[in-house]
Amino acid sequence: MGDFGRVLTAMITPFKEDGGVNYDVAAELAAHLANNGTDTLVVCGTTGESPTLSWEEEYQLFVEVLQAVAKKAKVIAGCGSNSTKEAIAATQKAAKIGVHGSLQVVPYYNKPPQAGLYQHFQAVAQACPDLPVLLYNIPGRTGQNLSSETVARLAEINNIVGIKEASGNLDQASEIRRLTPQEFQIYAGDDSLTLPLLAIGAKGVVSVASHLVGNQLQQMIQAFSVGKIQVATEIHLQLFPLFKALFLTTNPIPVKKALKLQGWEVGSTRPPLCEADPEVSHKLEVVLKELSLI
Repeated sequence: MGDFGRVLTAMITPFKEDGGVNYDVAAELAAHLANNGTDTLVVCGTTGESPTLSWEEEYQLFVEVLQAVAKKAKVIAGCGSNSTKEAIAATQKAAKIGVHGSLQVVPYYNKPPQAGLYQHFQAVAQACPDLPVLLYNIPGRTGQNLSSETVARLAEINNIVGIKEASGNLDQASEIRRLTPQEFQIYAGDDSLTLPLLAIGAKGVVSVASHLVGNQLQQMIQAFSVGKIQVATEIHLQLFPLFKALFLTTNPIPVKKALKLQGWEVGSTRPPLCEADPEVSHKLEVVLKELSLI
């Protein structure tokens, strides 16, 4: 259940000048990504600015993106919430339109203990037993870490198929790999850690950089998987300045700026996020030019 491939793109949400969601550009971008290295689109995650999207906007994005990629890529719907009841409702609604999975973030701000986290994810998974769930651990944003022991317990639930591990802690990722069955999929939550995590048994990445270098990321992971470690390392090192530049300030501010530099009409970020300052913009532009991306 739930093979999402190697490169999952955490897709940005384009906005119009008036601040509304630009569904036309979202569909166009989704189709472009599906043709350029992306196996699965993760819609309405952190990179998609989910905190400032309404439930209605998120649902409409799922509909538009599903239609845009047809059978070229899978779609995972970001349905997480810090309210279990809300997460269940959003997941059930998304399941009805045929998304391929749901991304469930650790509940933020209310900091549930590990028992509460287990019960939250268990309840969401059981409410939609036929829909694969990808856990999402990002303690830097949620204020709470999903422990490797809790992940191992959750991995026993049939439709909890993997985790986007964005703690930045390689030891924790190793422990998750040690404690979970081989079919449980671990995805890097940081582009710069994809290659190191592949070495300890990760399957791929939920990527921001794949908006710009999806094909190269596929090549890197493919090279690693057939034992061409040196080739994979070369690609990683070549792309490393881009991985870092995309996080010079809060994601998705830099990647939206990069897409605009490429000519995409993705608009700005929604408040309280803001535009990239001149220094970040300049550093980003330099890296994009070095990689011939603009």
